Amino acid sequence: MEHLKKNIRILVVDDEVDLEPLVKQRFRRQIKEGIYHFLFAHNGLEALSKLIEHPEIGIILSDINMPEMDGLTLLLKLKELKNPSLKTVIVSAYGDMENIRTAMNRGAFDFLTKPINFEDLEITINKTLDEIRLVRKSQEEHHQLLFIQHDLETAREIQQAILPAIFPPFPHRKDFDIYASMKAAREVGGDFYDFFMIDNDHIGFVIGDVSGKGVPAAIFMAVSRTLIRATGLKGISTEECIDYANHLLCNESTSCMFVTVFYGILNTKTGEVTYVNGGHNPPYLVRAGGTLESVPLTGGTVLGFLEDLHFEAGKIQLHPGDTLFLYTDGITEAFNEADIAFGEERLETLLKSNYSKSIEELSQNIVSGVQEYCGEAPQSDDITQLAIRYFS
Repeated sequence: MEHLKKNIRILVVDDEVDLEPLVKQRFRRQIKEGIYHFLFAHNGLEALSKLIEHPEIGIILSDINMPEMDGLTLLLKLKELKNPSLKTVIVSAYGDMENIRTAMNRGAFDFLTKPINFEDLEITINKTLDEIRLVRKSQEEHHQLLFIQHDLETAREIQQAILPAIFPPFPHRKDFDIYASMKAAREVGGDFYDFFMIDNDHIGFVIGDVSGKGVPAAIFMAVSRTLIRATGLKGISTEECIDYANHLLCNESTSCMFVTVFYGILNTKTGEVTYVNGGHNPPYLVRAGGTLESVPLTGGTVLGFLEDLHFEAGKIQLHPGDTLFLYTDGITEAFNEADIAFGEERLETLLKSNYSKSIEELSQNIVSGVQEYCGEAPQSDDITQLAIRYFS
C-alpha cells in the first residue's frame, strides 16, 4: 500500500493562492517521506491540463467555485474519462448541500467542507488512496486475465493447427478413408489424434489422452503427438515406436503426467492392422454388415509412467467396408444433467445405427449424439474420435 501511495499524485484544484503553501506546510513530513505527492492547479481547465501531463494523478481535491471552469463542470469532464481509479473529493462551503449533492451525483467520491480540517483531510486522503489501491488491483487482475485469455486462445489455435483438419486427407486414395475430430472441454485440451503415410502401402494412426487438464496437459499432448509421429515415420514396428516414445516421455515427464495411447499401422494392400494399446479405451471394429467387435487389449499400460516397459503388439484383419473407430473417454464419460454417463452401450448403439454412413457422417453423428445426450450439462472432458475405413 505504501508503494502505491508513492506512485499516486494528489492534484489540489483551488483558486486560493494561500492554499498551496498551507498544504505543503501541513503535510511537510508526509511530502518529505514520499507518502504524499501534491500537484496544484487554480481552475478546472488547468486541472485537465495537469491530468494530461501527469497520468499518475489518482486523487483530485477540487473546490467548487472557481473561475474559467468550476468544480462541478470539472466533474462532468472527468466523468467522460471513464477512469474508475481516478477519484475526486469535492470541497464546498459548510451547508452548501445543493452543490455537494450535485457533485456526488456527478461522480465525486467524497466531500469536505470549508474551512478545511486538515486531520479530516488526511483521513479522507488515506481512505481515497485505499479505494484507488483496490480499484487498481482489480484492474490489474482483470488485465492479467485478459492476457491469459489471449494466450489461451493463441494456444488453442496452435493446438488445433497441429491436428489434421482437412478431410478427406488423401483424396487420391481409394483403398481407405479416414476422419477425426477433437472438441476440447476447455480453451486447450489434452486429447490428440494424428495419422501419416509411412510409405505408399502403410498408414500410421494414433489417438491419445493426456492425464490432467489445461495448459500442462496441452503441452504434454503436443510433445506426445510429435514424438509418436516422428518415431512412426521412421517405419519401425508399432511396439518399437511406443517403446521408444514411452522411454523419452518418462525422461521428459514432470508432475507425474502420463498419456494413454492407441497406435496402429494399416497395411492398405492387405487390410491387416498391427497395433499397440497403451492403456487406452479399446477401439471398436465395425464390420461392413453392422456387427460390432471390441479390439482386444495388448496388455500395455500408459506412456510416461514406467521407463523400462516393453509393449506388445496385436493384430486385426479389416475386410472391405470395415471401420475401425477410436475414441477417448470424453465420449463414454460425458455426463448429462442428471450426472449419468453416456456410457459404452449408447456408443455401441450409435455405431450400429450409423455403420452404413460415410465415416465423416458416422463420426459427426457420434459427437452430435453425445452433445444431445448431455444437454445443458457442461462438457467435462475433451471429446475426440478417429475413424478409419478400409475398402480394398
